[in-house]
Amino acid sequence: MRIAIAFMAAAGALVLTACGGSKSSSPTEPTTTASTPSTASHVTTTALPKATVIAIQVKDGKPVGGITRTDVEKGRLVDLVVHSDVADEVHLHGYDLHRDVQPGGTARIRFQAKIPGVFEAELENRKLQILELTVR
Repeated sequence: MRIAIAFMAAAGALVLTACGGSKSSSPTEPTTTASTPSTASHVTTTALPKATVIAIQVKDGKPVGGITRTDVEKGRLVDLVVHSDVADEVHLHGYDLHRDVQPGGTARIRFQAKIPGVFEAELENRKLQILELTVR
């Protein structure tokens, strides 16, 4: 027990010493910090799953090329990306997902297609359909 207390006291003293140090007389003088390399032998990362991207362009308040019709597999990750020249709310019915979009802006709705069926997305305030999505 005495050894543990002595060790903790020594470690605390080192921390306090490291936090101390002289102050720079010039506020514009750069400071340098030293870092020690990581001792980890490997890093594990998990890649994000690939998403089906559905890109829709809205020009003059209407979807370019008309309503986009797309099929995706159930369970698939989907990115609905709407670029718009008008302000509105993009609403994906059935999943009840909403995103505001500003003029010249982009709304992005990322979701997993867990519900099978046929769904529409619209510019909510204009009551204008922009997407028919079939989840199989």
